[in-house]
Amino acid sequence: MLLPFESELSANVTDELTVRIDPHVHSDASYDGHDSVELILEQAAEIGLDAVVITDHDVLHESLRAAELAPLYGLVGIPGVEVSTAHGHLLAVGVEEMPPRRQPMGQTVEWIRDHGGVAIVPHPFQRSRHGVRKRYLTDCDAIETYNSWLFTGYKNRRARKFAAGNGYPGVAASDAHHLEYVGRAYTEITFEDTHRANVDTDMILDAIRNGDTQVQGRRTPLAASTKHYGIGATRKSGYYAKVGALKSASYAKLGALQGGRFAKTGALRSARALYRLSPLSR
Repeated sequence: MLLPFESELSANVTDELTVRIDPHVHSDASYDGHDSVELILEQAAEIGLDAVVITDHDVLHESLRAAELAPLYGLVGIPGVEVSTAHGHLLAVGVEEMPPRRQPMGQTVEWIRDHGGVAIVPHPFQRSRHGVRKRYLTDCDAIETYNSWLFTGYKNRRARKFAAGNGYPGVAASDAHHLEYVGRAYTEITFEDTHRANVDTDMILDAIRNGDTQVQGRRTPLAASTKHYGIGATRKSGYYAKVGALKSASYAKLGALQGGRFAKTGALRSARALYRLSPLSR
């Protein structure tokens, strides 16, 4: 039985629920990712996250699968992708279709909004990682003001200052490419009078749009970052070399087929011409 003052306090207390989300994680569907979505979801649940967004480079299929599997791990399922725009990388969080690639950033932001998602600029100003430059950062829904994969804190501080000065919500993300760094940085969202079971994708996306976010986390160890970038660059070069080789082989095969067709056509025409000139054709 509650004492009188305890009863009064209970009536005035507002229940709050804090949700933790890592909105920028790569699976093995990215050219520089390493782990399956099942392992990532299991890790996210184990360390106390409420949602993790798989944002692979320019592919969406594994993120959609992760969003579908997420409830089995007690997580909110949110699909997403890190899309390459004409002006740098952009996170499309909450979309179920692949945004157009290599389009101007403003157009891509509008496409994401039209498809119900939020457009978040990851690791801005970091040109070595295709971060959007300041002159193109004219419109978005949020800015990644803390990315745990940055070598130093300078670019995070610059992103934080820019977001605050221009009225953009800030989010934190691990940008993890290895399982052990999932949740290294994350975004907190606090809901009033809400039970955990009622939190869904739309609520989280609305909270990001409204700026109801808190940045939490710590940097990935420098040695791991250095190793990651080295491996990522090698894998990327290998990936494009492989794509180039496949395209070259395809073109060579196409050329050979066309050459064969032209040779066959020429031979048939020559045979017809000789036949017309021969006595047998008369």
